Amino acid sequence: MKKRFRFLAILGILALFALAACGSSGGDDNNAGGDTGGDDKGKTESEPKFLSILTGGTQGTYYPLGGSFAEFITDETGIKTTAESSQASAANMTALADGTAEIAFVQTDIAYYANKGELMFDGDAIDTVSALGSLYPETIQLVTTEKSGIKTFDDLKGKKVSVGAPGSGTYANAEQLLEIHGLSLKDDIKAQNLDFGESQESLQSGQIDAAFITSGTPTGAVEALNAVAKVNIVPVEDDKADELIEKYPYYAKDTIEEGTYGLEQDVPTVSVGAMLVIQNDLSEDVVYDITKAIYENTDKITHAKGQLISAEKGLDGIGIPVHPGAQRYFDEVNGK
Repeated sequence: MKKRFRFLAILGILALFALAACGSSGGDDNNAGGDTGGDDKGKTESEPKFLSILTGGTQGTYYPLGGSFAEFITDETGIKTTAESSQASAANMTALADGTAEIAFVQTDIAYYANKGELMFDGDAIDTVSALGSLYPETIQLVTTEKSGIKTFDDLKGKKVSVGAPGSGTYANAEQLLEIHGLSLKDDIKAQNLDFGESQESLQSGQIDAAFITSGTPTGAVEALNAVAKVNIVPVEDDKADELIEKYPYYAKDTIEEGTYGLEQDVPTVSVGAMLVIQNDLSEDVVYDITKAIYENTDKITHAKGQLISAEKGLDGIGIPVHPGAQRYFDEVNGK
């Protein structure tokens, strides 16, 4: 009986050791699996499977650049990214705020208005979108043809002029430039709300006399016009540029160089900046990878503006908060 009791006791002890070992092993496996599974789960939740970049009209500069950026992000991060045509700056800010897309091109002035709740965003500030990085100058081009006879801003009086869609960056630029030249968008011109492609077609057919186009040069729509008509760009003279910049400090002096659109001499004008914005709720690591994918592949951009895009200038002219992921990348590049 004693032997049997001793035998059962030994079996019990062995069983306890076995259970402890299984519990320890299971705990380690669960801990390792939990950590790994947790990481994988976190990665799945924090890294989107798809991203959309809102650009602008297909005849502008945003669209071809967006296609390049989408390719870089897809190749470097594994997140399938597509570039979508859109109504550009103001509409892009609203779309990101609504969650329609994750990344967008926007003018620096429009991003500033949206962040502060001013002008077209009056009373409706957008604080869910931050900067990913600046890109290149967005040149304000008052485009006409030699046939129109328009050579100065004063010549616009009574003319049909495309000023872009209400609420767009081009519309704001047109309004402010006309104001500096003593003209009213509502009273002194016959304003037409056309996109770049429509402006080009209407100039070509003679349905309008001039068009404001805010875009990196060379702009596809203006190049298309130059293929069938002699293009003229109305200059912004130095004193008017100074006056504009004093009142609206996000502008800078710019020049459309001789040879662009067949121009026979340099044309002085002004510009704002082009930048990328991104939704705040994308993780720091994801945005870091996106920023790196774009700025470390600029040598592959075929559009002429690619030469002006660099990580060293990635924070130039930005007037809204920068996403922490982008900030981390630029800090590394600049040795901070």
